[in-house]
Amino acid sequence: MTKRLSPVRASHERLKKLAGWASMLFILTTGTVQAKTGALIPAAPKIAAKSFILMDADSEEILASENPDETQHPASLTKMMTAYIGEVELAADNIQREDEVLISEKAWKMTGSTMFVEVGERVPVQELLKGIIIISGNDASVALSEHIAGSEDAFAQLMNNTAKRIGMINSHFMNASGWPATDHYSTARDLAILSRHIVKDYPEYYELYAQKYYQYGIDKKTGKPLRRQANRNRLLWTNPYVDGLKTGHIEASGFGLAATAKRDGRRLITVILGAKSEKQRAEEAQKLLTYGFRFFENVDVKKGGVTLETVPVWKGRQDKVNVTIDKDLIVTVPRGTGKDLKATLDINPMIEAPIEAGQQLGTLKVTINDEIIKEVPLRAEAAVERGGFFKRLWDSVRLFFKGLF
Repeated sequence: MTKRLSPVRASHERLKKLAGWASMLFILTTGTVQAKTGALIPAAPKIAAKSFILMDADSEEILASENPDETQHPASLTKMMTAYIGEVELAADNIQREDEVLISEKAWKMTGSTMFVEVGERVPVQELLKGIIIISGNDASVALSEHIAGSEDAFAQLMNNTAKRIGMINSHFMNASGWPATDHYSTARDLAILSRHIVKDYPEYYELYAQKYYQYGIDKKTGKPLRRQANRNRLLWTNPYVDGLKTGHIEASGFGLAATAKRDGRRLITVILGAKSEKQRAEEAQKLLTYGFRFFENVDVKKGGVTLETVPVWKGRQDKVNVTIDKDLIVTVPRGTGKDLKATLDINPMIEAPIEAGQQLGTLKVTINDEIIKEVPLRAEAAVERGGFFKRLWDSVRLFFKGLF
């Protein structure tokens, strides 16, 4: 029995297939693959971490990875899910930015990274989000989870339900902060998927991930602002294209980083898990981002939601139907090969009513030198009801003679 791959993993396999095809045209020299066009396509860099992944945020292609589905404790990378759920709830008007959250004793007692909230204090949701995203506040994470779900345990159930909804198939959360706990785990691939949703789904909140500093509250004794805290993502200082996302660390799993950068219209996402230091996780992430931007390019193939072709329909109330694809089709290919890309529509020539809106009527195939690198379904834009008796009879006769000739 053939095992069916997830869409993201299938995308990875397609890119590996393309790389295999490309290597047949290239000459191997000193560890570097050289194209006949002169383009250099090296293997992915060696990364000092337990697992990692590099994803193109637009095409969702995996450009490099090692042990991407190995489960590890995500530490404070957990807070990306906590913040994401906060954004989901804000978008649904279930909570408001100005809502004042009562700080519980449990939230106040959290140690480690904190934003220094006080028990019994009322803190706006928007400030808690800043505390979670910018300075990784454990107290802010617990407070927001209690405000949204009533308790941190109930919020953990919401985290797991959300993970399933967005395709994180190897993750399980026990708390909102990433505090050490058994049965609390994720993977580099799943965290890359979450990172993409954070960037794409609610861009109005994403700018918080790029902020380098955050300061909250007033010292009650001195009346002066509490000390300013810095974002632990070193790449925000060293790489002008990086604008997020999150760091994490516990002794059991080492240092982790989810980073994303946008350059020349392309956005890449990388996740590093199990590095040995803050410095190492930043350096390894930088290697991957450099590799992805330097040696790959994106090609906009077709727009989603627009008519690509009008095809005949037999035995229906209408004689034609428009076909489209679900979303914009973007593919990532080795730099220099995009010019050879072709897209063709493979459509069933004998489409008969009834047809449901969204029904697959064919396939859009993307090829380079006749090698298929991507396939997506072509779908009916609208439903076509079955025609009346005489219409069906007449089309049956036409089809009979069409078959003869």
